Amino acid sequence: MLPELEYYDTNIPCLAACPVHTNAGMYVAAIADGDDELAYLTARLPNPFASVCGRVCAAPCEDACRRGAIDRPIAIRALKRFVTEQFGPERGDSGAWQQVVAPPRVERDERVAIVGGGPAGMACAHDLRRNGYQVTVFEATDRLGGAMWLGIPEYRLDRDVLQADIDSILALGVEVRYDTRLGEDITFEQLRDEFDAIFLGIGATLGRGLDIDGADADGVFKAIEFLINMNRGFTVDVGERVVVIGGGDVAMDAARTALRASEYGTDAVADDVPDDAIAQEQRSSMTEAIDVARTASRAGARSITVMSLESRDEMPAHDFEIEEAEHEGIAFVNRRGPVGLGVSDGRVTGVETVGVTSVFDDEGRFSPVFDDADRRFIDADTVILAIGQAIDLDALGEHGPDTSPRRTIQIDGDTGRTSMPGVWSGGDAAKGPRTLIDAIADGRRSAADIHRSLGGDEPDAGAPVGATTRREATFVKLQQFHRLDDDYLAHDRVAVPTLDTGRRIGLAEVELGFTEAQARCEANRCLRCFANIVLDVNKCVLCGLCADVCPVDVISFVPSEEIDPSTPGGTALLLDEERCVRCALCIERCPPDALAMGVWKGVGVPA
Repeated sequence: MLPELEYYDTNIPCLAACPVHTNAGMYVAAIADGDDELAYLTARLPNPFASVCGRVCAAPCEDACRRGAIDRPIAIRALKRFVTEQFGPERGDSGAWQQVVAPPRVERDERVAIVGGGPAGMACAHDLRRNGYQVTVFEATDRLGGAMWLGIPEYRLDRDVLQADIDSILALGVEVRYDTRLGEDITFEQLRDEFDAIFLGIGATLGRGLDIDGADADGVFKAIEFLINMNRGFTVDVGERVVVIGGGDVAMDAARTALRASEYGTDAVADDVPDDAIAQEQRSSMTEAIDVARTASRAGARSITVMSLESRDEMPAHDFEIEEAEHEGIAFVNRRGPVGLGVSDGRVTGVETVGVTSVFDDEGRFSPVFDDADRRFIDADTVILAIGQAIDLDALGEHGPDTSPRRTIQIDGDTGRTSMPGVWSGGDAAKGPRTLIDAIADGRRSAADIHRSLGGDEPDAGAPVGATTRREATFVKLQQFHRLDDDYLAHDRVAVPTLDTGRRIGLAEVELGFTEAQARCEANRCLRCFANIVLDVNKCVLCGLCADVCPVDVISFVPSEEIDPSTPGGTALLLDEERCVRCALCIERCPPDALAMGVWKGVGVPA
């Protein structure tokens, strides 16, 4: 690829921000134009869990969306859900997903073991099977999904939708061995003897505790244990007062789930579940505090409080997760930390807290400072610790790959390769708890490198994440242009529909999908950043008519030495990409036809 084209790799912010490089702008534009099937295929092609992500993705694309610099970003995740509901595997055999998920055309003899049936492992299995490898997934529990099933509450992710995405992967011919735990039912050495390559996607399976008095009392849960118990159908008696310690998304889910505990089933009482059973079923939930708070709210608690070291603005949880928790009546206590737990007759009675004067130092590093004179006791029947997760490295045995100082599996960040030949890793096991879409990207990246290592063809621009070569870049000029209405600034983001607070009972999904009218309206707010403005310097005569006609004043002419002091005496034409609305008036006005707008084929997949 020509060096000057590297700029266009990151000039589509939503695509560059997405770990699997989904061209969100293209599918949003397709929805605006009424071509929903094209939108679905664009969203699904790089993401085997498109339907799941349409509901629970952390949506880094929205954080990067240029429309956010004008007012608020496009509701990209909700628009993905709009098209997956029409064409995804949850619709059955009639879905367009079958155009993307097809059995391999060539079968290969090499066998690959995937350890862990979570998002990283299943994404890796998907891509390897598409390339014809014989893939076997080793799953420690009795079902696939990992954190998507065990960590994400059902009111956020419909289990039928999750199962449909998983089934579409299994339909490719992926073998699964359930209830097979690494280190107990099969060893790492056995896998190395039996398979040509191994991908370790074992997740961050252990909850972190606190080294404070009372941490071992009855009624004290680690967040991941609590969510797993709830999602497995065990009854958890949380009492009326729950305190969730942590400021991330899992804490919010735990609090909200505790409100609905009675709806999760009555197969067993959590206190009766043996520790080893909990350990076997723990999976990374990708995020930490908000999930716990929202889950606790579904367990029947009447008073739920989320306590965090951070202020409201500093909390790592997503704003929309905090807002949803607030809508459901969950209280927040910020800038306080736990120093001990009250205990009576072996059961927790509350949390002794201390004030926090600051959380980060001058360089932005986590370094909380406490005010020991500011003490307060918060009553609680249950305390849930949503302060992080750890990796069960013991499962790898004595001869596993190298680990990092953070006690994760050490990998090469570009390929997922471990210190051992033929062994790859990704997801939470390698990088610690991260987002769902990050885990999917890790699985696909490793699959691409496994394919290369086993003699597969080098992938091109349409291949999985992690590809190192591309098609030759081709600029395709657009002949028709999308015109935003003159009052486009007045069109605010369409609110994603949710259930009324009073109807949020049981396990019904809280977030609802867009109607067609809402989806079209929201999609039409897109600035279409995927359309690039290109200047042919050999044709430009510096007449300035493009700047005169620009309705948003994003084109300017400046002396060339202001850009590069080594080139005095010239003139530079500047375009502010952040505010350009791609109206193409400059292109239509240019007398020498020096300006053009189009898309690059073979560009836009950042390395």
